[in-house]
Amino acid sequence: MNLYNIKSEYINIAMQLTDGELTPELEQALQITEQNLHDKAVNYGYVIKTLESEADIIDAEIKRLQELKKTRSNAVERLKTNITEAMELFGVTEVKAPTFKLSFRKSESIECDEFVDSNYCTVKTSIAPDKVAIKQAIKEGKDVVGARLVVKNNLQIK
Repeated sequence: MNLYNIKSEYINIAMQLTDGELTPELEQALQITEQNLHDKAVNYGYVIKTLESEADIIDAEIKRLQELKKTRSNAVERLKTNITEAMELFGVTEVKAPTFKLSFRKSESIECDEFVDSNYCTVKTSIAPDKVAIKQAIKEGKDVVGARLVVKNNLQIK
């Protein structure tokens, strides 16, 4: 008997009790319903404990996999740094292999000091440098105090 049926049966018995007196048959039915509920509750308890244990195992596995991912990501960054430094040292801009190619892609970014010219700042919840405006001004030849254009070579593996 499922939990819904146990509850329905108990409600039916309770309704019969409000209409009349407690007969030996109703008392027996109440005891059976209570025992069914007890058995069902114990079974629910076992299922809940099993699911909680499985959730703990899954959490541990997620943590293990996240640590493994972090280790792999750190290794990738170290390897990229090493190959980038070596290629720059030898002046190599491209290395081709049968299945991939290592090359550099130039990118530009703005590095700002704390005291950037206020003409190039926007107001959000706090004052922040407007890097797009600063980059445009520097490219136009203007001198922006506290900011400089940095050109970087980013390693690509395609």
